[in-house]
Amino acid sequence: MKIDVVIGLQWGDEGKGKIVDVLTPMYNVVARFQGGPNAGHTLEFDGKKFVLHTIPSGIFRDKTTNIIGNGVVVDPTVLMGEVDNLNAAGVSTKGRILLSKKAHLILPTHRALDAAQETAKGGAKIGSTLKGIGPTYTDKTGRAGLRVGDVLHPDFDKKYGALRQRHLAQLAQLSYPCSSLDDEEQRWRQSIDRLRTELTIVDSEYEINELLKKGNILAEGAQGSMLDVDFGSYPFVTSSSTVCAGACTGLGVAPRRIGEVIGIFKAYCTRVGSGPFPTELHDEVGEQMRRQGNEFGSTTGRPRRCGWLDLVALRYSIMVSGATQLFMMKADVMDSFDAVKVAVGYSINGVTTDRYPYDTDAPVKPIYREFKGWKKPISDSRSEKDLPQELLDYVKFIEEQTGVPVKFISVGPDRKETVLR
Repeated sequence: MKIDVVIGLQWGDEGKGKIVDVLTPMYNVVARFQGGPNAGHTLEFDGKKFVLHTIPSGIFRDKTTNIIGNGVVVDPTVLMGEVDNLNAAGVSTKGRILLSKKAHLILPTHRALDAAQETAKGGAKIGSTLKGIGPTYTDKTGRAGLRVGDVLHPDFDKKYGALRQRHLAQLAQLSYPCSSLDDEEQRWRQSIDRLRTELTIVDSEYEINELLKKGNILAEGAQGSMLDVDFGSYPFVTSSSTVCAGACTGLGVAPRRIGEVIGIFKAYCTRVGSGPFPTELHDEVGEQMRRQGNEFGSTTGRPRRCGWLDLVALRYSIMVSGATQLFMMKADVMDSFDAVKVAVGYSINGVTTDRYPYDTDAPVKPIYREFKGWKKPISDSRSEKDLPQELLDYVKFIEEQTGVPVKFISVGPDRKETVLR
């Protein structure tokens, strides 16, 4: 059996949550392999809307086991809040969430450090979500972090106190006020108590490999490939491996167990926070994309930067992760555009290239190919024959440029608003 991987191919917010929800009936297990509450996976169905930050998007399918893998960083307060919200909405979580012992814990002081460090950068801010992700991964690689399994040990309070004091010393050096930490810590400790009693804490790498003997597993990534700590637009990246390889280290599975690599991208591009964005639009067209696509961060609420589809970046992401099939999201957002552009190359200091540059400060000028807009609502489309030819021409060009088939086109936010090709 294989583990199929869903990854974002752009700068995040591609619509991975909807895709995982649509695909889940074909799997008995869905597993998150990296990131933390900086993720915001939005799902809509039956007139309801949910945003998940830590819990895998398979939770809405009754027979699915959901695993939070070792590569995820977990804020207990956020996680238990998600559990409460789901249960209040009639979605049972009891016995359906397995939490890895090796996942690292986000402390209240991690969030404070995140804010303090971002403030200290001044005009060089990276656009952190301020959820404590970066400082938690820093402690992980520095071999100083707390893990979920530690909450089961009798010396947990001692370990927590030592790390907390270390963080307070760092915050003092940054002259950052910590007046709200006591209240946050109280809620955090209450959530830790609930983790011990309400969730199933497991050696997830053993669980996953045993489950793989019984059937295929769907691995759910967070953020996007262009935010990968190694291959993204560094330093404006996240702190984990968002590409396909991250599923192996974030779940404890061998590379030979990887099956399909499902790459998700929007019919255009968006980005939240700072960093290079070669096709960004600063005009009314960009505003139109934002309005029609409701492009505001599901985690931060910040307006997303919008621009045309960038095939240079898309091909790069496909190459690094070995995507075997593509899913196009938000094609319906482009319904009213007279023309649709796509970047096929860059001009950098007068030199044309089809490669994404190492230097994120490079003066990149996109080279565009323009297509006629389809100028037709497509949200009622349910098969390929319902789609306008202009859209199909656009999709065919993307397939030719990437060498990977577009298997799925999303024509709206609801799980039913999908076209399988």
